[in-house]
Amino acid sequence: MTQAPPSPRAARRRHDREIVLLAVPAFGALVAEPLFVIADSAIVGHLGTAQLAGLGVASALLMTAVSVFVFLAYATTAAVARRVGAGDLPAAIRQGMDGIWLALLLGVGVIAVVLPTAPALIDLFGASSTAAPYAVTYLRISALGIPAMLVVLAATGVLRGLQDTRTPLYVATGGFLANGILNVVLVYGVGLGIAGSAWGTVIAQCGMAAVYLVVVVRGARKHGASLRPDLASIRASAQAGAPLLVRTLSLRAILMITTAVAARLGDADMAAHQIILSLWSLLAFALDAIAIAGQAIIGRYLGAGDADGAREACRRMVEWGIAVGVVLGALVVIFRPLFLPLFTSDSTVTDVALPALVIVALSQPVSGIVFVLDGVLMGAGDGPYLAWAMLATLAVFTPVALLVPVFGGGLTALWAAMTLMMSVRLVTLWLRTRSGRWIVTGATR
Repeated sequence: MTQAPPSPRAARRRHDREIVLLAVPAFGALVAEPLFVIADSAIVGHLGTAQLAGLGVASALLMTAVSVFVFLAYATTAAVARRVGAGDLPAAIRQGMDGIWLALLLGVGVIAVVLPTAPALIDLFGASSTAAPYAVTYLRISALGIPAMLVVLAATGVLRGLQDTRTPLYVATGGFLANGILNVVLVYGVGLGIAGSAWGTVIAQCGMAAVYLVVVVRGARKHGASLRPDLASIRASAQAGAPLLVRTLSLRAILMITTAVAARLGDADMAAHQIILSLWSLLAFALDAIAIAGQAIIGRYLGAGDADGAREACRRMVEWGIAVGVVLGALVVIFRPLFLPLFTSDSTVTDVALPALVIVALSQPVSGIVFVLDGVLMGAGDGPYLAWAMLATLAVFTPVALLVPVFGGGLTALWAAMTLMMSVRLVTLWLRTRSGRWIVTGATR
């Protein structure tokens, strides 16, 4: 006798349970990086406005250097989840090990580029003469932790694909606490200033990477997956991640353009932008927690050949994205007078930041849909479309942002341009999702 399909309500409850079990722990892990930056901003901000402005430029460059390789997490999650859905656990872990080896190689390469070019990169961002020395110091020291940061990305992708978001939560929590303690001790206790903040972050990131490696290596040995680097497999992983690299480079270019425009508006605007960008990143990662659940769930459903389950999960996650976006936007509006004093006592910076925060709050429901659909398409391995869609968004955003200093409006106008960027992304992702072309079943796409 054929079993009757679950009712719509039962299906929603099943998806809700899966989303919560994966997204709640994923949120804690995802916010590690923005919390690192927020903690650094709060500590460095009390050293002075020039130091905070320097941190803003350097952290934007550092996050760009790391985030362009976020495919190490996202592509690995999707690939591992598909193999889990297909029932091939050893192949899933082997896929993850290829990503970790690739992360180490890329990390060494990034250090080789960033260290000698740090002053030129800071000048390119238009940092003021007072902020530039602090920016160079922070960037050069923090760059030493880039290999560890990339290993964290790749190993996190392995565990997410295995439907385990709890372990990344524990590691991220420990890393954040260690980062905060180290920053306070090195900045104020030892008196290293902004250099102490950078060293604290490097040490915390290396500790996180070490813990992840222990967990992944233990799993590889348990399931008989090889730990040795396979150059052909590593090259294949890099090629599979290339479209997501293009997508991420386009997104990071948008954030870099935004920071460069803010720097040219003056130190007060740049300091305010750094505070707002830190909050925006935190909110984005909170929404992306649902997307991370989507990557793991969608990949697993498609790997198991369940196209209908993938569609249902997508619809439910969009509903979650809208609801969470509304809540986050309301919280920003309510708590913005209390949020800013945590980072600065400069009334000029506060006055610039307050209206821009309202723009950020109003854009959160749109951001909720964008991040969820982005995660769904990543989980499906639809990287080429994501790359082209992000390039189109960059083409629309760039002239609008660059005209802000010409036509005025300051930081508020700049963040209005960011809202336009998210709206363009919403249209491109919605059209793709509606088409159904992202649904390809099987252990590999």
